[in-house]
Formats: sequence, structure tokens, C-alpha cells
Amino acid sequence: MVFRIVFSILLFLSVLFAPFWVSVILTLFGMFYFNLFLEGVIFFLLSDLLYGAKESKFSNEIFISFLIALVVLLAIEILKKRLKFYN
Repeated sequence: MVFRIVFSILLFLSVLFAPFWVSVILTLFGMFYFNLFLEGVIFFLLSDLLYGAKESKFSNEIFISFLIALVVLLAIEILKKRLKFYN
């Protein structure tokens, strides 16, 4: 429990101060390691709110990384249920 809180604080600081790829790696690790890691999706929403710009190739959508993080979280949770070696 304490490790999840410390990890969430580290992820929050990486969203604010680190390059984007650091936040992506930490979030993917958190999604695989923790059970239902919604903090990663919320922090990508924060990232889109702070740094997001409209993308013309995605029909002027601002919340691209948030939507991708949400889809990836759902896919990872389904995958974790199907893996035999994951508890």
C-alpha cells in the first residue's frame, strides 16, 4: 500500500517535470504491477489538461493520451486475467 502511494507521487512528479516518455514507462509499469492502476489514467488526463493541444489528425481531439491510457489499462486488465502466471 505504501509502495503504491510513493509510486503515485513519483508518477505525478514525472508528469509535471519529466519528459513524456518517462511518464509513459512508469505508467505502463504501474498498470502491470498494481491491480487496476487508475492513477495512471488520471495523471494522463492531467497531462492532457496541462500540455495538450488539438490534433487535426484525431479530429481536433485534445485528450489523446488520456484515451489511449484508458484503452491500454482495459487491455492490460483483461490480459492479466487470462495469464496463468499472474496472481
